[in-house]
Amino acid sequence: MKPPRPRIVKPRLVWRLIGGNWTPFHRVTWTEGTKRKAREIKLDWKGDPRELDRLYWLAQAGQHKRQEAPPKYTWQECIIAWRKDATIQRSLAAGTKANYRRPMDAIMEKNGSKDMRTTKREHVRAALGKLADTPKKASQYAQTISLLWNYARKELDWPIGDNPASGLAKYKPERPFEPWPEWMVKALDTAPERVRTAAKLILGTGQRPSAAINMRRDQFDGEWMTVRDEKGDKDMVVYCPASLRQYVEALPVTGAHVLAKNLTQPQGYYAIADAFQNWRATLGEKAKPYSLHGLRKLAIVQLAEAGASDAEIQAVTGQSPVIIAYYRSQANKRQLSRQAQNRREKE
Repeated sequence: MKPPRPRIVKPRLVWRLIGGNWTPFHRVTWTEGTKRKAREIKLDWKGDPRELDRLYWLAQAGQHKRQEAPPKYTWQECIIAWRKDATIQRSLAAGTKANYRRPMDAIMEKNGSKDMRTTKREHVRAALGKLADTPKKASQYAQTISLLWNYARKELDWPIGDNPASGLAKYKPERPFEPWPEWMVKALDTAPERVRTAAKLILGTGQRPSAAINMRRDQFDGEWMTVRDEKGDKDMVVYCPASLRQYVEALPVTGAHVLAKNLTQPQGYYAIADAFQNWRATLGEKAKPYSLHGLRKLAIVQLAEAGASDAEIQAVTGQSPVIIAYYRSQANKRQLSRQAQNRREKE
C-alpha cells in the first residue's frame, strides 16, 4: 500500500515515491531554444521537516552543495594532465619522473582540489620554510611548483598569472646550518644503521648529503676516494681519512652502493632524511636545530680546529671561501674560548 504523500508544499518542491518512501526534490525548469530542460536536487531531509526547510532554502538561494560550481584550474587537474602528456613523459628519464613524483603526490594530497590561481608567492615561501631542514626537498618542491605552473600557462593555456615559485627553486634557509655539537655526534651510536652510515659519509667526505648518500663502493680506492661536487658538477679525488675507510670496509656488502637499496641502486635521499628526522626526534628539542647538512659544516669546523688552511679545507669539501671563512670563525671562537678558560684555571 502506498504511504500518504507529505503535505509540505513549496514552489519548486516536488515529491517522488522511491523505494516505497516519498523523497523531496528541488526542481528548476527552463527553456533553451525549443527544448524544455530541468535540474533536480535530492533533499536528504531524513524525515525531519526542519531539515527539509533548511535544505530547500539553500537550494532556492543557489547555495546547496550540489549547486556549487566545481573549482577550475586545480592542482590535481594540472598534475593529471602533465602525467598524461605523452610528449613530456617520453622526454624524461625514469629517475627524473621519480624525482617529480614525490612532491607532486604531496601537492595532490594537500592542495589537489584548490584553484592554482589562489596560490601566492608567500604561500610557496611558507611551504619551503617548513622544509628548511631538508634543502634538497625544499628546492625540489619549488622546482615542481614552477614546472607545473609553466605547464598550465603554456600548454594548457590557463589564465593563472605569474609563476609564484619563480626564482625559488634554489631555496636557501634564512639562517646558516648549525654544525652538530659533540654530544649529538656521539649519539649516532643510537641511530639506525643507515642514518649512522650516512652521517659518517657526510662528515668524513665533506660532501652534500645527497652526494654522500649516493656514494658507490668503487669510489673508495685504498687511501683515496672520489667525491662529487654537485654544485660544480665535477668529481674530485681526495684523501680518505682512515676512520672512514675502516668503517666502510667493515660494512656488509649489499650492492654497488655503500647505502644500497638493491644490487644496483642506492637508498633514496628522502628515505634517509625521514629516518634521520625520526631519530632526531628521540633526542628531544635540543636536537631540533641540527640537520644532515650540519655535518658538512662540522667537517669544516673540525678541519679548521685541526689546523687546516682554507685551501686545504676547500680541497676536501669543495666549499666556497666565504662559507669556509664563516665556519672557521666558529672554530676560532671555540679554540680561543678553550685557551682563555685554560689560562684562567692555571692562575
